Amino acid sequence: MAKRVGVDKWLFGVILLLVLFGLVMVFSTSAVMAKATLGSPYSYVVRQAGYVLLGLISLAVLMRVDYRRYNNPKVVFPAVAITALMLVVVFAFHDSHHTHRWLRFGGLMTFQPSELAKPTLILFLAYFLQTRLHQMDDWKGTILRAAAPPLFFIALILKEPDLGTALVCAGVTMLILYLAGMQVKWLFAAALAASPVMYWMLFRVPWRRARMLAFVNPDLDPRGAGFHILQSLIAVGTGGFHGLGLMEGRQKLFYLPEPHTDFIFATICEELGWIGAIAVIGLFCMLGYRGLRAAILSTDPFARFLAFGITSAILIQAFFNISVVLALVPTKGITLPLISDGGTSVFITLAGLGVLLNITREID
Repeated sequence: MAKRVGVDKWLFGVILLLVLFGLVMVFSTSAVMAKATLGSPYSYVVRQAGYVLLGLISLAVLMRVDYRRYNNPKVVFPAVAITALMLVVVFAFHDSHHTHRWLRFGGLMTFQPSELAKPTLILFLAYFLQTRLHQMDDWKGTILRAAAPPLFFIALILKEPDLGTALVCAGVTMLILYLAGMQVKWLFAAALAASPVMYWMLFRVPWRRARMLAFVNPDLDPRGAGFHILQSLIAVGTGGFHGLGLMEGRQKLFYLPEPHTDFIFATICEELGWIGAIAVIGLFCMLGYRGLRAAILSTDPFARFLAFGITSAILIQAFFNISVVLALVPTKGITLPLISDGGTSVFITLAGLGVLLNITREID
């Protein structure tokens, strides 16, 4: 297959649109809160812009680095070891809101290792499975060995606790294994084995059980567990078809929790209406189409798994975030990729997309 002269321009354009739109919405959703708490309406957006700049630089560099350089045990296994170490070390830092998710470097910078876990497990699975496509019936020699590092990552992420990111990692792992040829029966076996853990996490942890009950009927506790859902739905419903206008949303004025991170899509619906919401979903669909197209057209199994994993991780996370905002799934803390405020998330996502863009150079 002929080598492309440049990267996929459609994919590149969609990435830029999502990132720039994200900066606009971070400012819109955080300006009043930042002014009240930090003294400047630009505090959050300036910080996010710095991470976006670093992410775009990494994207520009990585889309010019041949992806085959990562197909090396000297790259893969140190990446797995460093990520695992960071996921362990994070517990040595003081918790924030009863969670251990961030490494803190003074008062200037934080880093979330669980975000690094996603591309690392994709890299490992791509490297490990590329030569075992005809051994996917070997559950002990192939499937268990492939699943071991992701399961270790997931266990540490659940311990933080961060159920949303753990589910994204689990979903990406299962999809890559299925793409590699794993039989459906092993998917059911994995789901069955994970069901006791999911039951414990959802129904035996008090605050998650409250969220599950609130999901069924948020009006039972409108000022407690049901508050997030009700305020999100008010924002979505208020926007209507055209929305109230950019910067004109009301729910972000200390009603809607986390309007610049987990619930930024609710503000998009309120300010830009149905039109804005569909536009955002359309951009993610286009990103998914171009990314999955690269995976399908790649003749190199390593590139196929990388492209599929990077794309599916973004799509799964976007699906969870939008579903939470629309009350289609119970509330969980997970950002909207490339749009929500979150430095580590946008930096790691853009770096991964740089690798995906490099892969698109190899296809027609």
